[in-house]
Amino acid sequence: MKVRDIKISIKSDKDLFKEVKEVWEKLEKGEKVKKHEGISFENLDAIRKVLTEERLRILKTVKKEHPQSIYELAKMLHRDIKNTFNDVQFLAQAGLIELKKIKDGRGKTMPRVNYDRILLEIAV
Repeated sequence: MKVRDIKISIKSDKDLFKEVKEVWEKLEKGEKVKKHEGISFENLDAIRKVLTEERLRILKTVKKEHPQSIYELAKMLHRDIKNTFNDVQFLAQAGLIELKKIKDGRGKTMPRVNYDRILLEIAV
């Protein structure tokens, strides 16, 4: 089984715009562009705000236990449902958790982690 990674990097707005400009220029010339997936943050403090100990515990539990809902995840973690819901929503907005709506009675939202590792890349 292939290990899938998600890459997190630190890039300034200037670097990010430069990268987008280079890709755009290649596309305009008809050149092929290598698919790039990952999440970029402006600085290390921004990463620390997203990847707290509790949110990392959520990611690990979702990956290992495959909860069928956020409520079930909160029970597994012995956490308040509202706080768990807020953290899961935050992680989803950051692109670290995928949420799948399921029609089952009142409806559920199933969290999923579709990667095996988070790689942090810091340019020096």
